[in-house]
Amino acid sequence: MVPSISVVIPVHNRPVLLSRALTSVSCQTIRPLEVVVVDDGSSQPIDDTLKELCPGVKIIKNEKNVGVAAARNRGIEHAQGEWIALLDSDDEWVSLKLEKQVQYLQEFPHLRAIHTDEKWVRNNNEVNPPVYLNKSNHLLWERSLRHCLICPSSVLLHKSIFETIGSFDQSLTVCEDYDFWLRLLLHDEIGLVDEKLTIKHGGHADQLSTTTWGMDRFRIKTLQKILSNPLLSLGRRKLVYEVLIDKCRILAQGSKKRQKTGDAEVYQEMAEKYSVLLSKTIQHVEK
Repeated sequence: MVPSISVVIPVHNRPVLLSRALTSVSCQTIRPLEVVVVDDGSSQPIDDTLKELCPGVKIIKNEKNVGVAAARNRGIEHAQGEWIALLDSDDEWVSLKLEKQVQYLQEFPHLRAIHTDEKWVRNNNEVNPPVYLNKSNHLLWERSLRHCLICPSSVLLHKSIFETIGSFDQSLTVCEDYDFWLRLLLHDEIGLVDEKLTIKHGGHADQLSTTTWGMDRFRIKTLQKILSNPLLSLGRRKLVYEVLIDKCRILAQGSKKRQKTGDAEVYQEMAEKYSVLLSKTIQHVEK
């Protein structure tokens, strides 16, 4: 029995890219229950011809651009499916993506989350991602502290997950996915279909990861927040402190180069604070 799947796509001023994403959804060998596009305050309305690419698509309009986290959350709230398949407007799927994930879930029915490997395309050329971004489940949470290892466009999530861990953090302009995956992995195992079924495109001018300086600023907020998570073990707390110290020091150096003396001092003080807390945590771990 095929589960009911809602595809959620947030978009802001990307009609051509959205067209490609919708085409990849319409080519799926398993048809989703619905496709929900959240138009996040685009300057021009979505053209009706795009609706023809994916019959039955629902379009939700945000009057103002509120950001990808809020747009994604709104789409999830309106979704009727038992499962949520996220897709960013600049990415696309291989036609077997949903079918392969459903087959995997039939084999491992206890899972509430599953993702796929992905193919990276930059300026229309396929590139190999760094080795440290491999999708292996080995120490996935620990490795995810330093790098975002799960691609939003690759995931299929049971809707109950959002009741368990909450939605995407709307206070984060970027790295909202980094924050969400760390929370998810504290609660749930995530399955992996080890095939490149998601195509992740980069290199375009409006890509958030290239237009936002100091993305570690937002990762630091996530790490500070996760320190209060009751599921965080003492050993993992130690790892969080280590990554916080590294990221604070990097930002302090970057701020100095940009002649932002005040910011540099703030991040240096934070690094020193977490160094003290790390020492105390190590003492507890060794007892």
